[in-house]
Amino acid sequence: MIPDAPRRPRAHPLDLLGRFLTRLTSRRVPAAEAGWLTGPAAGRYFVGHGWVEEYAREIGGTVSTGPEHGLLVSMKDLAGTDFDPNLVDPRIADFYEHAGAWRLDLWSEWSAFAWPFGRLISGLLSNRLQQLSLPMRPLDVSFGMDSAVVHVHDEAGAVVGAAWLRTMRKTGRTTYSGLYGTRTVPRRDQPSVRVAFPLPLGSLQVFLRPSNADDGGLHLHSPLGRFGGDGAYLVLRGGDGTVRARRIPIAEHFHLYVDADGDVRTDHDLRLWRIPVVRLHYRLRRS
Repeated sequence: MIPDAPRRPRAHPLDLLGRFLTRLTSRRVPAAEAGWLTGPAAGRYFVGHGWVEEYAREIGGTVSTGPEHGLLVSMKDLAGTDFDPNLVDPRIADFYEHAGAWRLDLWSEWSAFAWPFGRLISGLLSNRLQQLSLPMRPLDVSFGMDSAVVHVHDEAGAVVGAAWLRTMRKTGRTTYSGLYGTRTVPRRDQPSVRVAFPLPLGSLQVFLRPSNADDGGLHLHSPLGRFGGDGAYLVLRGGDGTVRARRIPIAEHFHLYVDADGDVRTDHDLRLWRIPVVRLHYRLRRS
């Protein structure tokens, strides 16, 4: 008896609907203008961590790991007319330049309005894709978070991005899996922090505008606004070298500072339009 041929995996209906709506409501960006939006994408069905080596192969490069790998090669890569990296506390700069050597503890607080929506998204998308899985309850992060930083190098060996892979220590579940680096958006001449979170056949990309705080701290803003500025974008790869991209109404603010004990703290506020969704607080300590 001839065994049945293995079934080909099928994309989830929600993923197909999401890609259709994104194509329908996005703008087509020609390859010559899409450099700031180029980045990794996941396969059709799942995200996980496999995209890192796949992206390295795609650009003809390699990956490397190390306990001192950072999210940015240097904070000085963000220098511009609106931001002076020399005014940032050295401990905050050290975190960005050597994040692999830092331990993270996390607390979360959802607004009562947004919690049901977040729970729905987590159940239907985040947990299934193993991506962008925000903790829904404070006890979800009671054991802390593990993280690893993997550098992606191009053919010449230069670092083109840092994959920051974070999992919950209690459950082993992936929370975030994104590529960090710097980009300059078309509407500004100040470099921004760009984080690309791979999704099936595309990505969620967040461009964060840096600014100095008076106490040596660092602000990172991803505001609402027009296309081509800092903010959040859904991006789909086109088959002809183009991308389809649209802004989404998510605004984020990170405030990094050093507390009285010498620990780096981060307050992270996420809003949908101007509606508060979730507040996260990180304590960062060098291992």
